[in-house]
Amino acid sequence: MSRNNQHWDPQSYKEHACFVPTFGASLIEWLNPKPKEHILDLGCGDGILTEKIISLDCTAVGIDNSLEFVRAACSRGINARLMNGADLQFNEEFDAVFSNAALHWMRESDSVAKGVWNALVPNGRFVGEFGGKGNIQTIVMALYEVLEEYSVNAHSLNPWYFPSVEEYQNVLESVGFEITRIIQFERPTVLTTGIQQWIKVFAQCFISALPKSDQIACINTIQSRLYPLLYKNNQWVADYVRLRFEARKI
Repeated sequence: MSRNNQHWDPQSYKEHACFVPTFGASLIEWLNPKPKEHILDLGCGDGILTEKIISLDCTAVGIDNSLEFVRAACSRGINARLMNGADLQFNEEFDAVFSNAALHWMRESDSVAKGVWNALVPNGRFVGEFGGKGNIQTIVMALYEVLEEYSVNAHSLNPWYFPSVEEYQNVLESVGFEITRIIQFERPTVLTTGIQQWIKVFAQCFISALPKSDQIACINTIQSRLYPLLYKNNQWVADYVRLRFEARKI
């Protein structure tokens, strides 16, 4: 079973992960797009934030590795394309590259950073936010623990890349970026539709390794293990840690 066995349903994502674009809206303030700038949204998803960028009198291209998300973005009138973030096909075309909650799905971080660098005009900026070191650590450990009980090596299925500030700064600087600012912060995140729906949306790589007959029981067990850790004040709160940065091509 591949760690890339992740499929996206835009409607389910909208229903159970609406916090992603909500929190991502503040990242646009870091981007601070200027009128007439041409911007690449790397991992655009269904295009909600791309649409916000365009509304600021910019032009934008969205790319995503999910055909379902690309279709959803195109339905908004966005110029969205199916493309792997580790194999960007642009050369000095964009004033800025923006990425929200997507880079942690791109484990080939060096290739991604180099592709972004190539895509930017000189002095262009790269602004992003994604999972940092320790992100959803409680959930990850529960996934590992429960799947091990089903004789599944969950470590090999983990699709995520959660670097420290130092690690990601090294990635950016190694391809020629100059760091303008970079921070890591905890962001406890309320899961309004519960932990089971979060698992179904974001942790398919793990759950799909099991026979269908075991999947519901597995998810129930994970929920039981996480209940004393993440259920607080009558709501599920995930232990999110975010890494946010701005860098320039020099």
